[in-house]
Amino acid sequence: MNTILKFWMTISMVLFVSACGYKPSSHMIKHIFSDTVYVEVLVDRAEPENAPFLKDEMNRLVYTRFKGHRVPKEQAQNQIRISYAGSTFTPLAYKDGYVTRYRVNVSVKFDMITKEGKIEKNISSIVETDIQASALTSSVLRTEAIRKGLEKTLDEFLAYASAKGMLKENE
Repeated sequence: MNTILKFWMTISMVLFVSACGYKPSSHMIKHIFSDTVYVEVLVDRAEPENAPFLKDEMNRLVYTRFKGHRVPKEQAQNQIRISYAGSTFTPLAYKDGYVTRYRVNVSVKFDMITKEGKIEKNISSIVETDIQASALTSSVLRTEAIRKGLEKTLDEFLAYASAKGMLKENE
């Protein structure tokens, strides 16, 4: 009797999950992006070390979330140009006259050429982090905070592109 109950519970759970209408973001993005994408990152002169990280993360998103392929500009049906506008740091807490916690504001501009035409989106993210007394450790924490902010902007870009695709699907 117990195995019969488990069987029907499993069947009912499978039916429940499959009937909810969930569609992954890659499905929604296909409504505005084609398979081939060219990614370009414009380098901020003040922080050039973040450009390779940003390009690698965007390329990973194109492959894993868009289910697309990176291609040279001449072969691409879509283009994404990312302009990293730098970061600003705002002190939040002090101890003995030294900053111990700060807020990082990261600004990124996305210019996209898609099936829908040209789309521009400015995204800012905020990350709060602690700082250490060591200059070397503080430099590493600063870079990590900027990268967390960049990851947040890319996640928001993915959500934005998915929402645009969902609107297009419902038209």
